[in-house]
Amino acid sequence: MNKHTCIIIEDEPLALERTKDFVQKIPFLNLCATFDNALNGLAYLQQNEVDLLFLDINMDELSGIELLESSKIKSQVIITTAYQEYALKGYELQVTDYLLKPFTFNRFLQAVNKAHENLGQRVQEPPSPLEYIFIKTENRLEKVNIADIVYIEGMRDYRRIHTLSKKIMTLQNFNELEQIIPAHLICRVHKSYMVALHKIESIERSRIIIADQIIPISETYKEQFFLLINNRI
Repeated sequence: MNKHTCIIIEDEPLALERTKDFVQKIPFLNLCATFDNALNGLAYLQQNEVDLLFLDINMDELSGIELLESSKIKSQVIITTAYQEYALKGYELQVTDYLLKPFTFNRFLQAVNKAHENLGQRVQEPPSPLEYIFIKTENRLEKVNIADIVYIEGMRDYRRIHTLSKKIMTLQNFNELEQIIPAHLICRVHKSYMVALHKIESIERSRIIIADQIIPISETYKEQFFLLINNRI
């Protein structure tokens, strides 16, 4: 197995040693260097290419977020931090994963495996697009073009499907709809909403603007939603 090169940028000595110990337990990682400040780490990255970067956020002189904003980092990036409030910003910057300290080895391994999968991806032929679905409504099955769906709204026992031309009421629940609609086209963002990614007008913090409607993004679905969005950037 080819090893993935990696570096750690972390200014807390104990956290640095812990991350280093975790890295050394994973056979397909090759730790090339460690840095206790972002400036030295950035200087290294400007001269050397690595597959994976473990990056702390709160550091003197240059923060991890500032490093990512100021430089075009080609590496997979796993953020390691004690501060949850930077999670959205991290996903906007297309990080691979966001680990909150103190994280377990199991959680660390999940993040590394995600980076490993990303690094090992091969270009594949896209699947044939699903053009339409049938929705149970009243006493009939109604054909709905997926490209026409804007968003789906939960209304007590019903789901209302908002399309470009009409609104369709169905008793099919969100779990049933998720099974027949590909998530990379229309995804769940809240217990009461699914949205068509190609119809989104803008995203601000934890809100989506779509068809002049404001739709919230809940914590339950936030990570998967932003991973789908990052794959389209």
